[in-house]
Amino acid sequence: MGDWKSIYQERTVTAEEAVARIKSGDRVVIGHAVGEPSYLLEVMVEHAQDYRDVEIVHMVAMGKCEYCKPEYAANFRHNALFAGGGSRDAISEGRGDYTPTFFFEVPQLFHTTLPVDVALVSVTPPDENGNCSLGVSADYTLEAIRQAKLVIAQVNAQMPYTYGDSIVSVEDIDVFVRHDAPIIELGSPKIGPVEEAIGRNCASLIKDGDTLQLGIGAIPDAVLLFLKDKKDLGIHSEMFSDGVVELVKAGVITNKRKNFHTGKFVATFLMGTKRLYDFVDHNPDVEMYPVDYVNHPVVAARNDNLVSINSCVQVDLMGQVCSESIGFKQISGVGGQVDFIRGAALSKGGRAIIAMPSTAAKGTVSRIVALPDKGAAITTSRNDVDYVVTEYGIAHLKGRTLRDRARALIEIAHPAFQPDLKAEFEGRFHCDY
Repeated sequence: MGDWKSIYQERTVTAEEAVARIKSGDRVVIGHAVGEPSYLLEVMVEHAQDYRDVEIVHMVAMGKCEYCKPEYAANFRHNALFAGGGSRDAISEGRGDYTPTFFFEVPQLFHTTLPVDVALVSVTPPDENGNCSLGVSADYTLEAIRQAKLVIAQVNAQMPYTYGDSIVSVEDIDVFVRHDAPIIELGSPKIGPVEEAIGRNCASLIKDGDTLQLGIGAIPDAVLLFLKDKKDLGIHSEMFSDGVVELVKAGVITNKRKNFHTGKFVATFLMGTKRLYDFVDHNPDVEMYPVDYVNHPVVAARNDNLVSINSCVQVDLMGQVCSESIGFKQISGVGGQVDFIRGAALSKGGRAIIAMPSTAAKGTVSRIVALPDKGAAITTSRNDVDYVVTEYGIAHLKGRTLRDRARALIEIAHPAFQPDLKAEFEGRFHCDY
C-alpha cells in the first residue's frame, strides 16, 4: 500500500461536499442499524431539495429516518429490507417500499436486483496500517462498500474497532467526512413476569456447551437472565447485546466448547449500550463477519448444538409463524430468523425456539390463532418450526401431526382463549379435544 496518510487527507472533505456527489436517481445503501452514519444522513436531508427520486436502501434503521417524512416524498424513497419504527408509516402510506429477503441473501442482491450507486457508511479512524474497521456493522455494509460506485464514510472515533472480516483499507473508500458522535444506543427492554416465565422455559431447553443465536428484544434478554447456572456457552449470532456481556463477566459464556470458531464470539452486527461497545472495542475474542457468512444456514450449522431463539407476532394451529407483519402492515422483517432456524435444523444437536407472550394488545388478543390474520406474512413455515414457547409452557412441533401440533399449541395458549381454540380443533379434526 502506498502512502495511506496522503490518500486519507486528500479524500477528506466536508459533509456538504460529500453529499453533493449524490445524484438524483441514485440508489444509496446506508450502513446497517447503529452503524448508520447519522451525521451524513442529517446533512443529506438538509440538502433534500438538491435531489429527486433518490432510493434509500436500509435494513434496520435506528436513526431519525427523516428521509421517510411526507415532505421529502419527491426527494427520497425508502426501500426497507426490514421495517422499523421510522419506516413503517412510509411503507404503509405508499411513500416507501419493503423488499422481502432472507438476511443472509442481502449482499447477493447488490450483485443482482439492487446494484449500488452510493454507500454511506460509518468507520473508525484509520489504524497504523491505514485500515478502518466497520465496528458494529459488517453484515451487508461490507459488500455495499465493495459494490458501490461511490463510497462515502463518516469517520467516527467513538466507533468501536472490531476484528474479523470487518476491516477496509483507506484506499477502498472514496470520500471521508470526520465527525465524532456517540454510537446510537439500544436501551434495555422492559422484562416483566411474562417475559421472565418465557425466559425460564426457554432456558430449560439450553444445555451446557450450547452455542446460541439470539434475536432482539425483551424475550432473548429474558432468556439470558436464566442461564446463570449454565457452563461454557458460546455465541454465533447475527447480533448480540448487553445481556451477553453480563454472562461473560459471570463466566457463563466462554466459547470454549464451540467446535467452530472456538473461543470466539461471532456476529454480523451489534446493538446495545456503551457497555457493549466498550466490551467489543479492540477485543480479539469478538469477530465480525458479513451476513452471507454468519447467517448462511450451512455455515451456522457447522456449530454443533446450535440453539436459535427468536420471537414472533402469532402462530397458527398448524405451526405457521408470522413474525413480520400485523395483517397487511409490515412492522419488521424476516431478518435472520429463518436463516438460523434452518441452521439449527442442520446442526448436530441443534434446536430452534420461537418464543412469544401468549397474548398481545394488553391481553385482549391471542397470539396462538386458528388462522393467521388476513394479509399476514408467513415468516417461518410449518415445516421449519421446531419449539414454540410461551409463559404457559413449551410445544415441540417438529415431526408431529397437524392434530398433535394443534393440541400442543392450545396447551400453551392463554387460558382465556383456549375454549375457542378447542372448538376450532374439534371442528377441524372431527374429534374431541
